Amino acid sequence: MFTMMIVSNSIMTILSITESVKAFMRFVGKCSQTTNNSLVGTLMSTLTTIKFDSSHIMHENIINMINIVIRLKNLRMVMNENFLVQFI
Repeated sequence: MFTMMIVSNSIMTILSITESVKAFMRFVGKCSQTTNNSLVGTLMSTLTTIKFDSSHIMHENIINMINIVIRLKNLRMVMNENFLVQFI
């Protein structure tokens, strides 16, 4: 019950009522994995479609790409250096 009380009301509407904390955490874990997969897809799409334009300097563009790669690594997405060099 305590766990259900500390969850934000906006999130509470999508969570099902569970009988135990273990079941609740398992459900939250499944939702989290789905969200992570969606975020990985979005970040990969952004990384692979990023184009250099003259509105920013090259350094800023590379830093932006590196930040996306770091976020992907934090989501346990393994990146090959050769793959990254192609896009940078």
